[in-house]
Amino acid sequence: MGQSVDVHVTLAGRGDLTARIYRQLLDAILDGRLRTGERLPPTRELAASLEVSRNTVAAAYDRLTAEGFLVGRVGAGTFVADGSVTRVEARAAARRAPAGRSVRPRRLWTTIPAPVPPGPPPEFDFRVGTPDPGLFPAREWRRLVTAELRAAPTVGYTDPAGHAGLRAAIARHVGVARSVRAGADDVLVTQGAQQALDLISRVLIEPGTCVAVEEPGYPPARRLFHSHGARVAGVPVDGEGLVVEAIPPDARLVYVTPSHQFPLGTAMSPGRRAALLDWAERHRTVIVEDDYDSEYRFSDRPLEPLQSLDRAGRVVYVGSFSKTMLPALRLGFLVAPASLRDALRTARQLTDWHGDMAAQGAMARFISDGLLARHIRRASREYAARRELIIAAVVDRFELVPSAAGLHLCARSGPEAVDIVARAAAVGVAVESLANYCGDAPQHGLVIGWGAVSEVAAGLRRLRECF
Repeated sequence: MGQSVDVHVTLAGRGDLTARIYRQLLDAILDGRLRTGERLPPTRELAASLEVSRNTVAAAYDRLTAEGFLVGRVGAGTFVADGSVTRVEARAAARRAPAGRSVRPRRLWTTIPAPVPPGPPPEFDFRVGTPDPGLFPAREWRRLVTAELRAAPTVGYTDPAGHAGLRAAIARHVGVARSVRAGADDVLVTQGAQQALDLISRVLIEPGTCVAVEEPGYPPARRLFHSHGARVAGVPVDGEGLVVEAIPPDARLVYVTPSHQFPLGTAMSPGRRAALLDWAERHRTVIVEDDYDSEYRFSDRPLEPLQSLDRAGRVVYVGSFSKTMLPALRLGFLVAPASLRDALRTARQLTDWHGDMAAQGAMARFISDGLLARHIRRASREYAARRELIIAAVVDRFELVPSAAGLHLCARSGPEAVDIVARAAAVGVAVESLANYCGDAPQHGLVIGWGAVSEVAAGLRRLRECF
């Protein structure tokens, strides 16, 4: 016999006690709080908690049973009857919170687009930002998470900077793979890159602060800075990366994606990197370097991150496991100068304190045991093959932007790209327009990802029919 549900009943309101109990139980059934098959508390137990006679509660149960909402089972208890769902749909609207028409968010929040609930997945998904879940090492991950859960659980709240073992593993990993200069104390584990940007914003942005972002660029970062009251300025990007001379002189934070510019895919040249670091030092500005998917490289030697070239402590390096593992794990990190460490940890504590320690512990083992490096090598081979198919399919129709890393590429075109996106969507193919990543001066083209689509050849055949 299963446990009974803990249903909330009060004696407030009009009518005799039995009527009040009946009405509240009926409402709970009609609005779905009590679902078909759930067992109600025994009459004696509910009567004791309400400090009424058992007969009072039994009479309410009997009435609901007679109306077909409850059913009694000898030796088992009283349950919500089958068919109550039909009555819910026919007789009651969903239970909702008050509309609160007189309560409004700050005006700023009316200028930021609300998230759109995801619809059904397309048959062929060439959108950016998602790795192939079929490549995720599920067996190894389950084993490591299970081992963490079987170990002695973390008691109470813990270090806002994150799991000590994971911070050390990240420092070693980015030191070897990306030449980032960091020790475990320099690393703060976050729930993805977006939280890293949020913590940086809390610590560095005041209302009216000028923040420079790439144009075109990553919309969630732009919106996040805006939500903290920043005055966001788009800075053009050319073949060498962010145009340093176009950064507003009063910018106090510059957000860049130098290893694989989002969404164009170009890498910032060595000369432009040096110029940006020099500009930041002269203007006393912080650079946020988002190294979001540089683990996947398909040609050329990787360039040094800005963080490894920085000698003045002006670069905050942001990384994520959303592209190498899965976005749903919500695992990311930042590497910050020592001067920002305490403030960032305090900001993390004041927001959500810390993340999932079991997942962080599993990730520490995943890195330390060499499983992450092995997974990246395996996934890179698959992604490289998909990339070549996409290049071959579009190179004769579009101007490809040079790109040697990541999980997407950009193909420039004329305004017809918007029509191509719409026609593709109508036949089950999702692809994105470059215009979606631009501000006041739209650029035209397609942004094509290969992480989320496994049947690349079939998807490309259908996409080409839309050109």
